Amino acid sequence: MLNNSPFSPASPQAQAIAHLSIFVGIIMLAIFVLVTALVVYAAIRFRRRPDAAEPRQVFGNSRLEKTWTIGALLTVAVISIFAIRTMHEADSSPRPGEKPNLVIVAHQWWWEARYPESGVVTANEIHIPADKPWLVELKSADVIHDWWVPDLGRKMDAIPGHPNHFWIQADKPGTYLGTCAEYCGAQHAWMRIRVIAQPETDFKAWEQHQLEVPPTPVSGEAAAGSRLFNQLTCVNCHTVAGTPAHADIGPDLTHLASRETLAAGRLKDTPENLGKWISNPQAYKPGAHMPDFNFTPAQVQELVAYLETLK
Repeated sequence: MLNNSPFSPASPQAQAIAHLSIFVGIIMLAIFVLVTALVVYAAIRFRRRPDAAEPRQVFGNSRLEKTWTIGALLTVAVISIFAIRTMHEADSSPRPGEKPNLVIVAHQWWWEARYPESGVVTANEIHIPADKPWLVELKSADVIHDWWVPDLGRKMDAIPGHPNHFWIQADKPGTYLGTCAEYCGAQHAWMRIRVIAQPETDFKAWEQHQLEVPPTPVSGEAAAGSRLFNQLTCVNCHTVAGTPAHADIGPDLTHLASRETLAAGRLKDTPENLGKWISNPQAYKPGAHMPDFNFTPAQVQELVAYLETLK
């Protein structure tokens, strides 16, 4: 199930924010209706009539002034009370010393996800157990980014050198879409998020699979692609478990073939699109830090064959 609407809150945090928005919206609508009605009444009741004398000049009405001043103060006070309660529900502070269940690191222009308890590292597609609150530590590796998955509520800035924390919870299994909500450079628009909430057993199975080391191909194009990957500068940016590649400049590719998208949501993860991305990443994500290596068609085919084994 795919979810991507701010009007369908799927977590306690998002529900609290949605309820506050509806409450404030109702108050604003009531004020709009009241002011409109008063303007219409005044326009009709006090309109200029033929041969009418100059109307009596009124220079103040202390009773009315006190009424609307007190009314405005009470309205603001009520909204403030509900807002403070919503802030507590949507952004409750972790207990002292409480460790995060998930660490998310924002990069130009992709998301790194680290699971401290298990040691799993993945990118762009963040898996969580459904109906379970998780504490997230949000960091940035370069510039200011902003994490926002509307269905799950809390927007939070990722600021270099200043980790932030927030709670994430999905009430039911599904895929929840989000994006970076703070302009962070050329490919800000293609810094997408997929939060995949799974039943507890499915999440555990996914986590165990992520810890498995993909077998090294021993023959055919996949084996040639494996050798090519480790000979080229791919290893200077990426990690693939069980190989000499242990860098963290680019996304961890250990289980690339099991993901749904490429390049933080820019392309669907298919062999054809993977080949296009490897051949010319700048054509699909101009400004991305992955350069064009001018691979030959044969080299692209070998690399795709190898990367497709990383499931």
